[in-house]
Amino acid sequence: MKTVLITGCSSGYGLETARHFHTKGWRVVATMRVPRTDLLPASASLQVLPLDVTRPESIASTLEAAGPIDVLVNNAGLGLFGAFEVTPMATVRDIFDTNTFGTMAMTQAVLPQFRARRAGVVVNVTSSTTLTPMPLVAAYTASKAAIEGFTESLALELEAFNVRVKLVEPGYAPTTRFAANGAERMQGLVPEAYVSYAQSVFAKLGQSAAVTSEQDVAEAVWLAVNDVAPTLRYAAGADAVALAARNPRFAGTAREYADVL
Repeated sequence: MKTVLITGCSSGYGLETARHFHTKGWRVVATMRVPRTDLLPASASLQVLPLDVTRPESIASTLEAAGPIDVLVNNAGLGLFGAFEVTPMATVRDIFDTNTFGTMAMTQAVLPQFRARRAGVVVNVTSSTTLTPMPLVAAYTASKAAIEGFTESLALELEAFNVRVKLVEPGYAPTTRFAANGAERMQGLVPEAYVSYAQSVFAKLGQSAAVTSEQDVAEAVWLAVNDVAPTLRYAAGADAVALAARNPRFAGTAREYADVL
């Protein structure tokens, strides 16, 4: 039985991905900052562990408790919507601590076991904001775009060890707790000068029938994990798929556009 460790499983994409892999017969290690065993079915093949990806000691203790794993899904993330002009740099650093450095730290912690076994998969969940420019998410997009570049390079770095590194790029998901979970962090980030513009952005998003569900992301992660082809990116959700179709780099692999090697 293969084992997947998923970060950020308290809600949304992470929770649905944990459920999806469990129904497929995998052993699932579902992690979250504050563990809640009521979110997932009681099962010998399902372990819920505490994890704060911004704390090295938390990462180390969680991986020790989890034991050997076959797949790491870096899903934990913080959302941020607002005018960059008024966003405190402390808030920007918080976003990068989780979305960027947390993903890097988790990846670095599992690579020794993957390299030694010459097997393993890392899936980094980013965002469709990396596929096309979107307003009022500058800091958030930057934190996810950094992981895109990180993943592209790492995929080449680890191919000699048979370790696969993938990207899953979800679209806009109005049913997730993105806004609710970040409400306090985003307070005051849409000043009066930006209110009408922000309203127009949300109005356009609300008019689109093409959105992303938690199940879309779970299925994209499942595909990324099990696809042995050198595909790098997997769009999740109808809107992300549409954006990917217009992005010339989407269909390529890391190797195909690594012209320096």
